[in-house]
Amino acid sequence: MTNRIKSFIIASLLAGLAFQTNLLHAQHIQPVLPVPTEKQLKWQEKEFYLFMHFGPNTFTDKEWGDGKEDPNVFNPTDLDCVQWARIAKKAGAKGIIITAKHHDGFCLWPSKFSTHTVRESKWRNGKGDVIKELAAACKKEGIEMGVYISPWDRNHPAYGTAAYNDVYLSTMKELLTGYGKYFELWWDGANGEGPNGKKQVYDFKRFQDSVFKWQPQLIVFSDIGPSVRWIGNERGIIGNTNWNLLDTAGFKRGHGAPPNDTLNQGNRNGKNWIPAEADVSIRPGWFYRASEDSKVKSPQTLFNIYLKSVGNGGNLLLNVPPDTRGKIADADSASLMGFLQLRKQAFQHDLLEGASISTNAGDEKQLKYLTDHNIQTYWISHRANDAQLEFRLPNKTLVNTLVLEEMIRYGQRVAAFTIELYQNGQYEKVFTGTTIGRKKIASFEGKETDRIRVTVQEAKAAPILRSVAAYAISR
Repeated sequence: MTNRIKSFIIASLLAGLAFQTNLLHAQHIQPVLPVPTEKQLKWQEKEFYLFMHFGPNTFTDKEWGDGKEDPNVFNPTDLDCVQWARIAKKAGAKGIIITAKHHDGFCLWPSKFSTHTVRESKWRNGKGDVIKELAAACKKEGIEMGVYISPWDRNHPAYGTAAYNDVYLSTMKELLTGYGKYFELWWDGANGEGPNGKKQVYDFKRFQDSVFKWQPQLIVFSDIGPSVRWIGNERGIIGNTNWNLLDTAGFKRGHGAPPNDTLNQGNRNGKNWIPAEADVSIRPGWFYRASEDSKVKSPQTLFNIYLKSVGNGGNLLLNVPPDTRGKIADADSASLMGFLQLRKQAFQHDLLEGASISTNAGDEKQLKYLTDHNIQTYWISHRANDAQLEFRLPNKTLVNTLVLEEMIRYGQRVAAFTIELYQNGQYEKVFTGTTIGRKKIASFEGKETDRIRVTVQEAKAAPILRSVAAYAISR
């Protein structure tokens, strides 16, 4: 047996022992309700995935089609869904959500319940199916797939009548029972007029019950969830305060949704666990335009958005629209790869490696779990407020970022915290935060130090932290 194999076996045994130890502790933890479901926990670990707006608008330079477009305008010259999936995976994205049907009503699959689909286009002689090709590509590349199905339909003649709810349900059933499993279904509350000048009264309760029947593992996005929520803007920016909790009673999707600032911050004592998903486009628009090739967001801009979305406890849904060929454009691909490199460079070396840790608030034997980079292990404080952690580094080094993570399986607890660096014989405060949640990337002015102190000033219950890491990020 080689030394490498022995080391691997020992490491595996130690990790297993740590997990069993924490499992024992877990039996005595009183969760702070509400708490996430297992599928929500799995979703939050994805962090980053792509949105892909694709359809007639790609060829007409429109953001919102009017539903009167000739289906023949949809004619990608070289559709390559494998390229999409390959680039997404290389960029570190965990999946792709495709606009299977946008507001114009055009279906990227040959739906039996519409006459405005790829079947009516000249693309592939009416035999094409974008959803089928993307599902196969995602499976081949080992990433997940989601679908956006706009409830608004500016083409379907039944829109604005009771019959349309049956039509919409049928189109969703086609997608959710015919192409494999998805990780997310994306709904917005768009509700404009249809071709008959009427608006639709959506039966979302029926829709929701049905989609979970067809695919129980789904995460469903909308203003009010039920699984994840919109953040109140399309800039990808979540504020410093982000509770994974939201009160939804009395609110609706679209008009009637909670105020944008509430969607961005959540509700501290919200009744439902509905975490935040930050959507933003890599371009000024959501659909491809050649005129925007020079306006693709730079890797640094994307990284800054990452810090303010994932870094404030949410997930990042980045729109990368395919061009008229049916491929991700070179400029977008280059920016994605640059974004990947910035993330790798930023978080490749945890400065707390080798640091000693002390606390005024808990079992010091468990402190090692804070820096083991194992998402299954954690440290439990013995006090809710003014719990301190002190990290002593082996040497003085430049620090400008701390990444903190709560063990949200037991609820979100931290409401206020500070970060201090030891300077000139005393601690100096460099960051004041509110929530932590699944992840908080706290950035501040860089200083050389060999001691870092984190103080949880206020919490809903004794904090349970699974990770603290320190970095010197170039920015």
